Amino acid sequence: MIMLPVMFHNSWFPTVFDDFMNSDYVPRANSTAPAVNVKEDEKAYTMELAAPGIKKEFCRVSINDEGNLSIAIENKTEHKESDHKHHYLRREFSYTNYEQAYTLPDDVEKDKISAKVENGILTVVMPKAAKEEKKISKNITVS
Repeated sequence: MIMLPVMFHNSWFPTVFDDFMNSDYVPRANSTAPAVNVKEDEKAYTMELAAPGIKKEFCRVSINDEGNLSIAIENKTEHKESDHKHHYLRREFSYTNYEQAYTLPDDVEKDKISAKVENGILTVVMPKAAKEEKKISKNITVS
């Protein structure tokens, strides 16, 4: 199952429209979006977002009103550098903001989603619902 940002509603043949969607005719939703990896195993989907230097206090992960996974990262940093020869103070302000909603696969247990930040990676684990195999036993009347 492919997890796509909400703005892309068609998950079938995602590469068919890549040339059009990634052109000057259609601007990207956020050109500073972090790199995202999504992997799947038999128990869960795991999403990893590259967020170097980010603290957990700046990350928000939630399920929005439409039932989509919403991820927001906001980071404000200030760098001060002094140069004593020229007697001036230089300041650099850096503000990055990222927010994206992702359509979740149908088999995700939304109430068991967890997230953590470690070594510059925001990891979101989305457990899969246990599959119930329906056993049908039935007598069939022969006519």
